[in-house]
Amino acid sequence: MAGTPRQRQRQAGGQSQAFHVDKRGVDCQFEVSNTFRGHESEIGFLSPCEDGWVSSLDVMVPAFIEMAHRVVYATLTTVDRRGRPRGRIVHPYWTWDGRSMTGWVATSPTPVKRDNLRRNPYVSLTYWSPSHDTCTAECRCAWVSDDRTRVDTWNLFKDAPAPVGYDPAIVPVWSGGPTAESFAALRLTPWRLRVFPGTVLLGQGGEVLNWRAPDVGSDNSSQPRLAKAEPE
Repeated sequence: MAGTPRQRQRQAGGQSQAFHVDKRGVDCQFEVSNTFRGHESEIGFLSPCEDGWVSSLDVMVPAFIEMAHRVVYATLTTVDRRGRPRGRIVHPYWTWDGRSMTGWVATSPTPVKRDNLRRNPYVSLTYWSPSHDTCTAECRCAWVSDDRTRVDTWNLFKDAPAPVGYDPAIVPVWSGGPTAESFAALRLTPWRLRVFPGTVLLGQGGEVLNWRAPDVGSDNSSQPRLAKAEPE
């Protein structure tokens, strides 16, 4: 497919594509697929954003979860009442049912986190490994405090394989178990995802993936819709 990236986008129409880079860090190939789990021309529209090209979720999500669960720890950033970023290290677990991706964080409902998320429910999570693999999820975040979900979140981590799995009971403040006041769950709903392998940074080839939900300006959506992604 010849021409500039923007020209190739027009030629591709509504097909789903993934952006590849070669050893020199330049675009060299697109993968094209007409459908995504029965949603023809709904999610497979390639469009530019500030990080590059938008990839379909069936490509993006497995790559993101593989890297995230391998790296395990991420920096989660909130915004305080003065608009200043506040970061902390968290240990998320991500699920994907073929349509919706959700992240779960076991945490304590501290006053700072509660105040920050009450004022601004959007967070940014970034993973980094020594090999310079990085992935980022920009998410809408919600506290979940009902007993059933807290127990499910506790068991999600307890039953998961290493390295992302662990027994939350090892944390002293959670000695009262999943229904104690000191334990809560955060539900993360991504509106933007990015996977950047270290091999790309080092000029050794690879694939940079970007995805953005089309309804990022809506507070009424509980999950990103599988639909066309719009430009930044």
